[in-house]
Amino acid sequence: MATVVLLGTLDTKGEEYRWLRAQLEAAGCAVVSIDVGSFTDSSPADVPSSDVAARSGVDVGPLLEARDRGAVMDAMGRGAAVVVRELFEQGRLHAVLAVGGSGGSSIAAPAMQALPVGVPKLLVSTMAAGDVAPYVGQSDVTLMYSVVDISGLNSISRAVLGNAAAAAAGMAAAYERRTAEPAADEKPLIGASMFGLTTPAVDEARGRLTELGYEVLVFHATGAGGRAMEGLVDDGLLAGVLDLTTTELADDLVGGVLTAGPHRLEAAGRRGIPQVVSVGALDMVNFGGRETVPAEFADRQFLVHNPTVTLMRTTPAESAELGRRVAAKLAAATGPAEVLLPVGGVSGIDVPGGPFADPEADDALFTAVREGLTGTDVEVTDWDGAINDPGFGRLAAERLHSLITAGGN
Repeated sequence: MATVVLLGTLDTKGEEYRWLRAQLEAAGCAVVSIDVGSFTDSSPADVPSSDVAARSGVDVGPLLEARDRGAVMDAMGRGAAVVVRELFEQGRLHAVLAVGGSGGSSIAAPAMQALPVGVPKLLVSTMAAGDVAPYVGQSDVTLMYSVVDISGLNSISRAVLGNAAAAAAGMAAAYERRTAEPAADEKPLIGASMFGLTTPAVDEARGRLTELGYEVLVFHATGAGGRAMEGLVDDGLLAGVLDLTTTELADDLVGGVLTAGPHRLEAAGRRGIPQVVSVGALDMVNFGGRETVPAEFADRQFLVHNPTVTLMRTTPAESAELGRRVAAKLAAATGPAEVLLPVGGVSGIDVPGGPFADPEADDALFTAVREGLTGTDVEVTDWDGAINDPGFGRLAAERLHSLITAGGN
């Protein structure tokens, strides 16, 4: 029987969660309830809040005495993440469902994000119509807007929560069937980073890797894409990484809108996963519409990519720093890594005659990478053409295949 884990503040949302449990059981699901509310233990939860608090690694007693609500909620989120991960590993979780406002959602989110991609995760939240990045993270959390506040049952909340229960039950049943079936011949998974301006290279590489027997997962390098790829690396799901498009590092350095954070390009090295890396689209920093570009950059070189995306050319100084950062991250890798430098241009617009052609900036980037990796085990190869020229993607794919097979993967 498929099991849905109900996670929430049962002390304040007890009526709603009792109703949800009845709906799920009527749909043929087993239910495990986790209370992440206050520590009264008055709710009939299968996992009481005191157990969740104990799993957080934090002594919540002083936090409760100080009425530090934010710290308590952070601790409960961490404890809930441990509990749901254990339930999943025990085979007692086929989907997780939570409902709440900003507080309940902030506790449920880290618990859901602790589960692997593919495990159904549904969050009904009052916050689902705003900035949802904190709730989704790099996972596949499904969000449903509650429309009305989670405060008692009424005709609207019954309709919304009823849909949520039906969706969770259906997803749990499908997940149980899928995981119970004998695994088909699974191909090793490769994560690849891509931007519109590096698409030809990545498409060529993807084609060659497919010929070599891999399944390639392509991630759009928009910040969330880079974080998602690195999350799969940390989950142990990827056999190799083809990181041709490291442009998110430029946004992190300069202040663009597509940063993946300061730890981008570190997961594969940390986990010892084979990786082939390039400097695709490090010639650009991304902003929104032209009017959103900060005034401090007024004298810089821009290209309006479309009405909602404005590209800014990186300077020689910024390019040199990016090269140093790429080199430092790869020098720290615990697994095999190679770098390919397309000396003819790092994107579709950084080519001779292109709007972002800047040999000085490119040379600063390449020089910093080479110097930073001198004396390391990371091989650096210059490619005479531009990144999107035919042959570059194929070379990158074959280099990655060599690293993987050399390690017996």
